[in-house]
Amino acid sequence: MQTTPGLMCGALCLAFAAGAAQAAPLTLQEIATYQGADRNERLLEGVRKEGGELTVYHAYPQLAKVTEAFAKKYEVKVTAWRSGSENILQRIGTEARANKFVVDVVQNNAPENEAAHREKLLQPVASPHLKDLLPGALPPHRDWVGITLDVYSAAYNTAKVKKEELPKTYRDLLDPKWKGRLAVEAEDQAWFATLQEALGEPQGGKLLGEVIANNGVSVRKGHSLLTSLVASGEVPLALSVYSWNPTQLKEKGAPIEGYLIQPVVAQYSTVAMLKKAPHPNTAALFYDFVLNEGQAILAQMHFVPTSTRQPSPLGNVALKMIDPARALDMGDKWTRAYQAATRH
Repeated sequence: MQTTPGLMCGALCLAFAAGAAQAAPLTLQEIATYQGADRNERLLEGVRKEGGELTVYHAYPQLAKVTEAFAKKYEVKVTAWRSGSENILQRIGTEARANKFVVDVVQNNAPENEAAHREKLLQPVASPHLKDLLPGALPPHRDWVGITLDVYSAAYNTAKVKKEELPKTYRDLLDPKWKGRLAVEAEDQAWFATLQEALGEPQGGKLLGEVIANNGVSVRKGHSLLTSLVASGEVPLALSVYSWNPTQLKEKGAPIEGYLIQPVVAQYSTVAMLKKAPHPNTAALFYDFVLNEGQAILAQMHFVPTSTRQPSPLGNVALKMIDPARALDMGDKWTRAYQAATRH
């Protein structure tokens, strides 16, 4: 059968259109949410096209171990900036308002990344490793994901506090022997409020208020600093450090032990991809890495991983989770209450 010029033109146009569609670059959203079997291969090809670069803002100093492993495996240059959780939130917001998009991934506490979600700065990522996570590690909006649990722990100096005298409950802290021996971290208002609720309102608030009023409490800024003061003996018993803090110092020979007092409060530490990430393929690949190989790296440093494929260093201890949305909405009220209580 003879092919007419019109049919030939139509076929050529269709072929051209199909080829152009194939060649069209994926949008950032398409890259982040692609779930095909060739996801990893597509991301690696995209990494090469992006020049093998990634910028990360993070609050965990130890995240450097994860970024180093990622950079080595994929031959990627990682530029990292570390600061406090509030500083990170402020910086990504300021940069976005100035149309300055330099950061790809942000690691931060759940309340701060929840705030970034509310400002519409974040992009959900459909990682294949999400299925391995603890319930609750991925919020319904999926804009961030929990990579570890920040578990609030007591810590004591083994030369200053005998194991047999440790409090079994928070009520035991009313004992006069604890006068002048207790300390907390200065910005742990969400821990304090959640603990009060877990103990039962209004009894919880009254109990903790009595402990502070009767025996006093030293307030120190920074969980690492507070843990170091326990190790040095300046603080015999700290009530609110992170569970990995004393373990890491103990490994270095410090006379310190972590100690959980029920109810145990925790919050998620999270990662998120930015909606305007300049290197979206590399960002998505890093996201996958943190939720897979990165979990083992964090567990080796005594962090509590969110992947069910990694054993928790704390076992099956029951946890009362801080609600990041409530921590934002109640932040001012909780801060005022905490400051008022710890001024005794």
